[in-house]
Amino acid sequence: MIYRTLVRALVTSAALAAGVLLTGCNSDEISLANNAKANQPVPPKLVQAMVEKDMDLNSPILVRLFKQEAELEIWKQDRAGRFALLKTYPICRWSGDLGPKIKEGDRQAPEGFYSISPAQMNPQSAYYLSFNTGYPNAFDKALGRTGSQLMVHGDCSSRGCYAMTDEQIAEIYSLGRESFFGGQKSFQLQAYPFKMTPINMAKHRNNPNMPFWRMIKQGYDHFEVTKHEPKVDFCEKKYVFDAIRAPNATRDPVFDASGKCPAYAIPEQVADAVREKQQTEAAETAKLISKGTPVARLNTGIDGGMHKIFAARVPEASTGLSEGGDSQGLAALSLARAPGTIPSHVNPPRAPSDNLLLGAPQEPKLAAVASAPTAGPTASTPAPTRVANAAPAAQSDGWFSSLARKVGIGGGDATASTSSAPPPAPAKPKVIEAKRSEPAPRAEAAVPKTSAPKAEPKQAATRPPLKPSVTDAAAPAAAAAPAQVAGSAPIVSSNSFDSRFGAMK
Repeated sequence: MIYRTLVRALVTSAALAAGVLLTGCNSDEISLANNAKANQPVPPKLVQAMVEKDMDLNSPILVRLFKQEAELEIWKQDRAGRFALLKTYPICRWSGDLGPKIKEGDRQAPEGFYSISPAQMNPQSAYYLSFNTGYPNAFDKALGRTGSQLMVHGDCSSRGCYAMTDEQIAEIYSLGRESFFGGQKSFQLQAYPFKMTPINMAKHRNNPNMPFWRMIKQGYDHFEVTKHEPKVDFCEKKYVFDAIRAPNATRDPVFDASGKCPAYAIPEQVADAVREKQQTEAAETAKLISKGTPVARLNTGIDGGMHKIFAARVPEASTGLSEGGDSQGLAALSLARAPGTIPSHVNPPRAPSDNLLLGAPQEPKLAAVASAPTAGPTASTPAPTRVANAAPAAQSDGWFSSLARKVGIGGGDATASTSSAPPPAPAKPKVIEAKRSEPAPRAEAAVPKTSAPKAEPKQAATRPPLKPSVTDAAAPAAAAAPAQVAGSAPIVSSNSFDSRFGAMK
């Protein structure tokens, strides 16, 4: 499979080179590309899952993102032509609030429907690998919304993006690449504040973004009932889904995001199924409200969210605006296998500083934070190394060790006791957000690009060029502690959660 992928990359690169000879040099034309990171094969276990779901490796994909659940779903077309869920990835970090992006610098991750073409894939990303969401789309522009370089990328660091781990983005990138090799011209990305279920619509009923959310729920429902990618158009500053030529019309409708809507129709079978679904859910939502379903909080002093499986592994982190659990639940998750690595510079969401309700009495705060020893390392500093110490005065001994020395037991051998003594608590953690920008992909590639991401400086820090597969890596249970000579430093593997946050255990 690796061989076939590399052959495709070489063939497409040669085709692009021939095109440049004919059309002249165009620095915006990029590849998907022919570097090692961008050409990692789809993991065998994921290929096997495709076989079991009657999917082809090169069939089209569709991506759905949910902020509140902190999940990214990959849907893939089966041989019957319908999309089925292939895999769900926990999102490591997203920033902003529930709601659409409005302007440059508001730190909001976008919501809505976007189209991802090969030109938006960035194999030269400073965040390992990435693809541009395409924000702003025609709807966003019609409303005067601004912003640029909103990505789905690795590195678990976000300033308006959806950030995965490097291992996750390598896998997601490979699925997008294979769909392009199979002939898909672009794949659809649907970004939502939460799964558009009756309970969530009831909880957020007083949110000022609800009119926008009801509008994009139309597209959500079209996909749910048909399992086909909804066709997206814009007119009168609103979304239109699955529009076709109106009865007795002589031509297909032409849409303008800012202009008046043309005459159009929705396929009757789709319209009926969507209407039935919405009527059933509206009745269920009303029932939930009448039963006193509490209104969701508005959290202030918090930026975005993180899936609970990651929050459980980062000192003093909470899930932020994403669904989480209490500290006990997060502590239990700390033993679960995490899907990838978190860099030390991650800036996780913190517990909310204030909680307000819209149209309901204030409820007590429930801060979901990771349960961890106070002496543990922070996400922004490396874990302290424990070594033998021959100076008794400088050693941090336990209460029993101190008592033993006072009564004359145990002598003054600090070397033997140091390995069991807890390290001193570090100063209050200070988290510094990464200030890196996304560079443009190089023009060395296989698929022509219409608009490349802007060139920006690349981070100086280096990381291994290839990442192990999230799917294929073994899922170990709680590892047994290896034998260790008294006073020596524990041995941990590099480039892992345990190496960065070992003191959390």
